[in-house]
Amino acid sequence: MDTNSPVEVSASEQPVTRWKKWKRFLTIPIMAAFVLGMLFVVTFNKTMEWTNTEAFCISCHEMKDNTYREYQTSAHYTNRSGVRAVCSDCHVPKEFVPKMIRKIQASNEVLHKILGSINTPEKFEAKRAQLAQNEWRRMQANDSQACRNCHDSMSFDLGAQGYRSVNQHEEGLLKGQTCIECHKGIVHKLPPIAQGINLADPPGIALEILRTPVPEQEAVPAEETTPEEEDATE
Repeated sequence: MDTNSPVEVSASEQPVTRWKKWKRFLTIPIMAAFVLGMLFVVTFNKTMEWTNTEAFCISCHEMKDNTYREYQTSAHYTNRSGVRAVCSDCHVPKEFVPKMIRKIQASNEVLHKILGSINTPEKFEAKRAQLAQNEWRRMQANDSQACRNCHDSMSFDLGAQGYRSVNQHEEGLLKGQTCIECHKGIVHKLPPIAQGINLADPPGIALEILRTPVPEQEAVPAEETTPEEEDATE
């Protein structure tokens, strides 16, 4: 028997040999793709978190000098419960797909930042009505989802609400109204346009419904003093 003759590889062993070669060839690209994918996911999430912070929102003076100052005087900024809603809580959806759509739409805001469309208080006030209506339409379309992320109508304690609030909330729930239809201007100043909200039928709301009347206190007459008592006190 000639031991120096080449060993013939059977047909069944040839595919295994080829797979081992391809496996060694593909291992490095697959591992590299996995690592790059993980880095992309982490970077993407961190970027989304950063762009949703209050610090990012007021990094341009258009927001810091206008809407942010109004927000600082609202109950969403400081309240008795100590729960603060930042800009993104109201203006950026939490759900992934709506959030991505909103982020893409925000690229238009970057363009207007470059163009200086609202870079002065005068320009901002001129655009206030348009900006407000755009946001109202967005919230109307998604059933005020940003409000409902914190405020659940099914958890209302109507007994702790005022008479007028109870009536308005019950009527709104029965009519299928959404939060923004009545709660415009709770954070930012309302533009000088007709709102069509809080209309009483018949017109006019009694003062006692808005707040409990404060009873008038009778003035206590000052005690009269004699000249002798006045000299004694001097």
